[in-house]
Amino acid sequence: MGQTLTRFALLGFGWLSLFLGFVGIFLPLLPTTPFLLLASACFMRGSPKIANWLLQHPHFGPIIDNWQRNRAIDRRIKRRANVFIVLSFALSIALVPALWHKLMLLTMAVVLLIWFNRLREIEPVARAPENT
Repeated sequence: MGQTLTRFALLGFGWLSLFLGFVGIFLPLLPTTPFLLLASACFMRGSPKIANWLLQHPHFGPIIDNWQRNRAIDRRIKRRANVFIVLSFALSIALVPALWHKLMLLTMAVVLLIWFNRLREIEPVARAPENT
C-alpha cells in the first residue's frame, strides 16, 4: 500500500513537472530545464517506462542525458537559454510600473545568470558519433 501511494505521488509530481516544463517553453520566467530534470527524477523512481520515454524524446532527451551523465549543459542550449533569460527579464522589467519591482527583477536576473553560467558546459563535439 505504501509503495503504491509513493509511486502515484511520484507519477503525479512527474507529470506536473513535465507540464510546467512544457509551459515554461512559452512563458517567460518559468524555467523549462529544472522542471524536466525534476520530472525525469520522479519518473525514474515512479515509472522507468515513462522515464525511458522522456529520455528518448528528440528534444528533451539530450538535455536530460547530458545532465545525468556529465552534470553539464550543451553549450548551444546554454547560449540560447541566456538569450531567452535576458529577453524575458528585460520584457518583464519594461512592463512593470513600480521601481522596486524592476529592481527585484533585475536582482533575480543577475542571480539566475550567475548561477546558470557557472554550470559546466559540454562541447557539442563530444556527442559526435566518431567520439562515442
